[in-house]
Amino acid sequence: MQRRDCELCDEMLAALGALGARVLLPPIEIVDVDADPLLQRRHGLDIPVLLLDGTVVCRHRLDAAELERLLREIPAHFPQADHRRGK
Repeated sequence: MQRRDCELCDEMLAALGALGARVLLPPIEIVDVDADPLLQRRHGLDIPVLLLDGTVVCRHRLDAAELERLLREIPAHFPQADHRRGK
């Protein structure tokens, strides 16, 4: 989740793009936290937030190691998560 004019959000999205060049990632859905009052109350200024299957992976900055660890733990949902793109 992110919001407009959020430098940390732009940084996390760029970091996800760089990681996606090395590791196969599931599709990324960008949600504007300010478009939903419930999300806005839940996350407030604590954004960006990266979720995987509804679970918080990290906030503010991408924790690539944690994301990769979680992807390896859900092979039934994303069987190629721990394989390099194109391999």
